[in-house]
Amino acid sequence: MDKSKPLLKINDVAKNLNVSLKTVRRHIHSGELKSTKVGGVHRIAEDDYDDFIKSFDALEEKETLVKTALPKRSKSKKTDKINWVDISEEWDNPKKSNFTSADLFCGTGGMALGFEMAGFKPICGLDWFKEAGQSYRRNLKHKHVEGDITNPSIKKKFISTVKKQLKGKRLTVLSGGFPCQGFSMSGSRIVEDERNSLYKDMLEIIAELDPEYIVAENVKGLRSMLKGKVEDKIVKDMEALGYKVNVTVLNAADYYVPQKRERIIFVANKIDKTNYHPAPLLEPGSYITTKEAIRDLIKVPDDKSINHVRTKHRDDMKERLALVPEGKSLYDNYSDSWKKCPWNEASCTIKENHGGVNIHPIEPRVITVREMARLQSFPDWFIFEGPKSKQMVQIGNAVPPLLAKAIGLAIRKSHTE
Repeated sequence: MDKSKPLLKINDVAKNLNVSLKTVRRHIHSGELKSTKVGGVHRIAEDDYDDFIKSFDALEEKETLVKTALPKRSKSKKTDKINWVDISEEWDNPKKSNFTSADLFCGTGGMALGFEMAGFKPICGLDWFKEAGQSYRRNLKHKHVEGDITNPSIKKKFISTVKKQLKGKRLTVLSGGFPCQGFSMSGSRIVEDERNSLYKDMLEIIAELDPEYIVAENVKGLRSMLKGKVEDKIVKDMEALGYKVNVTVLNAADYYVPQKRERIIFVANKIDKTNYHPAPLLEPGSYITTKEAIRDLIKVPDDKSINHVRTKHRDDMKERLALVPEGKSLYDNYSDSWKKCPWNEASCTIKENHGGVNIHPIEPRVITVREMARLQSFPDWFIFEGPKSKQMVQIGNAVPPLLAKAIGLAIRKSHTE
């Protein structure tokens, strides 16, 4: 590389080739266009650009053929009213802003970290999970309230902490991944049992803090609960508080998370803005793979300080783990746990289920905490506290930070238009 020549930006390459920014990023992540990162932003040397354009036409023809062969993405039976917004220009280096965020059911801090990546100023998180709180406070610099949201004193402490940090200003976004097990039917009426007081407490906090936006995240399966009536109730409850609501399912792999993880995302606002969901940045054929995300960790020795300690299995268990096909589970009756990650694709959904975590695709073992974190898009500097089992629960329950970043950038676009 000739260091005397200026480096090209992604925008320059896209303009020269008359393609989208997303197309350029796809070629970078596939390795077809070489780049280097300067200050966290991709830059392309002129020599690498010249090498790339020689084969560009052939690549585009190949890409078109691949796309036509790809299966169509599965769609929900619900007809969502989605306002997609392009966040590709802002993705690499979002500027800091005066926008603020607070996070209910915050866990270890995936949502807060993602919003911080998107240029927001997180000001407080709330969760009861002790070890997750330890991780949150270690890695994130803003306030954290540890305790049960149903406890009036804890709820009051969170609200007062948020208001104190805001200094009279209005909160931009309140987010939360609330539990949803406590909905049931009584005749033709949907009701909430005692398990769902958490959801009602969230609504009370929304009413008290009156944020400009709400982001609610949950498992995709919520859409089918009580034949869609649970989703409808959540929308109506937000509307009753004065919010306009849009909802759809997002796949984390579309936003550089090396994992196929689908989540339902509610976006709501009460300042007369359009609710945006972030348009995908990657296509299924160019997702970040498990191999790209964790290959280098195979050579890294066990190191407790970075959460990278391999589980020691018996020899017979190693043999069984080695025989599990990619994408399949060790146990027929536990299809969502002990599943082997595919090596040359984005990983299957990462989770911890009563000790059953994902199987490494190359080595006969389950993946380490650090490998789990990589597949959830946590940076390596983010260190998880508590015993190993609790660390795995924290990561398995987390919102992938890069998914949260995409949502945050979409809200910034909404707010500024």
